Amino acid sequence: MRSIFFLIFLLPLFLQAQVPVLKLVRPSRETVSVSASRQFITGSTCKQCIVSLNGAPVKVWPTGAFAAEVNLVQGANSFVLTATDASGRKIEKTLSYQFTLPLPEKTLTQPTVEYVRIEPAGNLLLTPGDRIRITLKTVPDAQVRLEGGVDLKEVPARDSLSVRGIYKGEYVVGDDEWLTENPKPFRFVVQTKDGLQIDAATKSTYASMPADGMLLRTKGRLPYLLYGLGEDRLGGTKIGYLDSMVALKAIGKVNDKYRVQLSRNRDAYIEEIHVQPQAAPGFTPSTLTGSMRSWGDSAYDYVTLSLQERLPYESWQEINPSTINVNVFGAITNTNWLTQLSSVKEIKHVYYRQLEEDVFNITIELKNPQHWGHAIYYRGNTLTIKVKRQPTDLSLLNKVIVVDAGHGGTNKGAAGIMGVFEKDLTLMVATELRNTLEQAGAKVVMTRTTDTTYENHDRLWNYKQLMPDLLLSIHLNSADDPIRAQGTSTYYRHIGFRSPTQHVLESMLQLGLKEYGNVGHFNFILNGATEYPSVLVETLFVSHPEDEANILDPAYRKAMAEKITAGVKNWFNALK
Repeated sequence: MRSIFFLIFLLPLFLQAQVPVLKLVRPSRETVSVSASRQFITGSTCKQCIVSLNGAPVKVWPTGAFAAEVNLVQGANSFVLTATDASGRKIEKTLSYQFTLPLPEKTLTQPTVEYVRIEPAGNLLLTPGDRIRITLKTVPDAQVRLEGGVDLKEVPARDSLSVRGIYKGEYVVGDDEWLTENPKPFRFVVQTKDGLQIDAATKSTYASMPADGMLLRTKGRLPYLLYGLGEDRLGGTKIGYLDSMVALKAIGKVNDKYRVQLSRNRDAYIEEIHVQPQAAPGFTPSTLTGSMRSWGDSAYDYVTLSLQERLPYESWQEINPSTINVNVFGAITNTNWLTQLSSVKEIKHVYYRQLEEDVFNITIELKNPQHWGHAIYYRGNTLTIKVKRQPTDLSLLNKVIVVDAGHGGTNKGAAGIMGVFEKDLTLMVATELRNTLEQAGAKVVMTRTTDTTYENHDRLWNYKQLMPDLLLSIHLNSADDPIRAQGTSTYYRHIGFRSPTQHVLESMLQLGLKEYGNVGHFNFILNGATEYPSVLVETLFVSHPEDEANILDPAYRKAMAEKITAGVKNWFNALK
């Protein structure tokens, strides 16, 4: 009797413990303030539960994940999210959104300076001819002057969204007495129409470069040149990597990036961690070119150019016909012969030309349409271009293929709705891919086989030394939109390496996946190497419930690995 009473007492607690699950991922809290009308609700529930939002059904995927989109009106918005299990038990969450549009910029009525913006932004080292763009906001109808006598003009209200008091100007650096080697802020004086004076200064500083510039030399394993100061999540757009001890003339600096003069008509940027300033005064490095030679050994073809100094360079690929182009900055031709030996097997023609008075171009025509990779480095002061040959056997047999499981260790990557991390999923897919490639006869090198931290710069350095036949880097995509952003995609940086990415994508689409595209000029670090073809595979969107459900299925991961392998096989077959 006492046992029955005890069970009756516990029954309500047992039933309470079995209520449906409703776990929110977005929003992370049940009450949020937002500034955009479109919002997404994602989360998970029990696999057999039904989810509704304000009474409207929401699709629940086999994993229990769900995603919904809501459109807000300004002010308070409320939604009731309900999960109901097979027995009719329910759990509810009330989501409250406070939607407020960002306040529009307004004309100032009090005498003050709201902001000063300098482009390029940051601490600057300047040289004559540099242009600094300035925007300052204060009260209308004022006189605004930068120290040194540069006047800023007020922008008409029709050109500034009806906001008055926006002043713009440009400072062109000259031989200004007030521009010294001692860093100081930009200072401004504002005279209002009422006769008040307002002083303002930037937080960042500026100073002059040494009159002769500054001589730098590259250092470290992977120094690289940048086209400009642009940034995104992949970093600034790279011109390419350089060898160590390459001479560069710095003619300016923005924060941690030196502006370097490659030639009379070409500048670039390089981060200060990649260079060592020299004691000697700056000069634009230049030398006469010496002899050129094209030859081959048992594994590679080579083109060499003798120089008196390690000069900066850039390279790019072209197709139809397949060529490797190399510009050497500061090189002036004194090459009166080019020796070509019959030991070359991949190189069809080599020729050079003086593009500009200080830009020397080398063009290498290849015998085969497919680029297999090239490396550029110095042996002493001799520029060496190492060209990888096309394999004699165009199959997977004995091909060295690197399978790179993206992220790992402390670098978790994106997270799915169900809480799984990209680093774990990439390793699962990479492991399946290794198995299918090895079954086809390939020699697979795995970047990682466990959950370990492995920096991308270290990966890139090791791959460059290995010069494999192909790199397959496995990732999962993620987007803010869990409803529309879906599917698979492949990526390449250099046009000569596009072909394998196309074949892999075409094969992956046979799984019935949505196509997110074949993306070129992609600035991902592992696509940047010229030494070997590479395919970045963004297998699926971990942020989309259907894609996430697929990638969590072991059978689907195996099928995906088989399709990637089939795509690689198709690429080899197309080259025969």
